[in-house]
Amino acid sequence: MKFKKLGNTDINVSLICLGTMTWGEQNSQEEAFAQMDYSVNRGINFFDTAELYAIPPKAETYSKTETMIGNWFHEKKNRNQIILATKISGPGLTWIRGGGMQYFEESFSKAIEGSLTRLKTDYIDLYQLHWPERNTNYFSKLGYKHDQKEEEWNSFESVLKVLNKFIEQGKIRHIGLSNETPYGLTKFLNISETQNLPRIVSVQNPYSLVNRTYEVGMAEISIRDQAGLLAYSPLGFGVLSGKYLNNQMPEGSRLKLFGSSLPRYLGTRTFKAVEEYSSVAKKYNLSLTQMSLAFVNQQKFVTSNIIGATTTDQLKENIDSIDVVLNEDMMNDINAIHHENPNPAP
Repeated sequence: MKFKKLGNTDINVSLICLGTMTWGEQNSQEEAFAQMDYSVNRGINFFDTAELYAIPPKAETYSKTETMIGNWFHEKKNRNQIILATKISGPGLTWIRGGGMQYFEESFSKAIEGSLTRLKTDYIDLYQLHWPERNTNYFSKLGYKHDQKEEEWNSFESVLKVLNKFIEQGKIRHIGLSNETPYGLTKFLNISETQNLPRIVSVQNPYSLVNRTYEVGMAEISIRDQAGLLAYSPLGFGVLSGKYLNNQMPEGSRLKLFGSSLPRYLGTRTFKAVEEYSSVAKKYNLSLTQMSLAFVNQQKFVTSNIIGATTTDQLKENIDSIDVVLNEDMMNDINAIHHENPNPAP
C-alpha cells in the first residue's frame, strides 16, 4: 500500500480508501465485515462513511453503515488502527433532524453524538460536511445560477467556530468538505487562517476518467493549500469497470438498481468515452477498472481514492490498482480521448 499525508496534518492515510456506502443496502453486515477484514490485510487504514449511508439515501437505511462499522470495531478491538472519516448530512432530507439547515451547534451535536454512538468510538478522525447548505453546484449540477431569495444558511465562520468546540472536546480531530466548489473551499481556508480557526484538510468530490471537472478550479487549491482530494466515484458509478459495455445491464448492478436517478452515467457520450478508454486498456493489457483507478491514484492533488465494491473479487481488483503505473504513452492516449469527449458524466 502507498500512503499520503492528510492535508497539513501528521496523519498518513492509505492512497486507497475503503468506501462503505453500499453496506446496509446492497451488502449485509457479514459482507461488510469481510470487506473491512480484507482491506486491512491489504494495508488500507482509511475508511469513509456518512451518517446518511446506505445509498441511495432513505429513512429505513439511514445510519445502517455506521452501525456496521461500529459493530466491527467492537468485535475486532482495533479502532486505533483505522483513520475514520464520516459526514454530517446537509439540508433537504426530512428524516434527518427535520431536513432544514444542519450546520449549527445543536444539529452538529446531535449528528456527532449519533455517529460516535453508532461507530462505537469516542472520536472521529475526519468529520466532513456532506454538501453545502448554500445554493451552489453539486451532485452533477453545472451552470451556476444565483438565487437572491435563497434560504439563509450558516456562515463559513460560524461553522468553523462550532466545529472548533468539538475539536477542543476531542470528539473530532480534523475537518473536511464534500461536494464543494472553489469558492467554498477558498472561503473556509481564508477564514481559518485569518481567525485562527480549524483548517480544512480535505475535499471529497467526484473524480474519474468520465468526470475530470475537479481539475478546472479545485486541483490547484488542493495542491497549493494542502487540502487534497478524496476522490469518490472513481469508476463513475461502475461504468468504468466495463460491465455495461455492449448494452449490458447486469442484474444487481448499481445502474440496474438505481440508474434512473443517475442519467449522466447512461448517456451516449458516457458510453462512447468508456468504449474508447476500454480500447486503451486492452492496448496496454490492463483491465479497464485498474487503468481507471490508477489514473486517479497518480494525480498529485489526490490524497486518497475512495473505492467501493459489492463483492470480494471487485474489492481485490480495485485494491490491486495500487500497483499499476500509467506511463507517458498511456496518459497521452487517455488525454486524447478526454480532449475529444471531456467530462461526459459530471
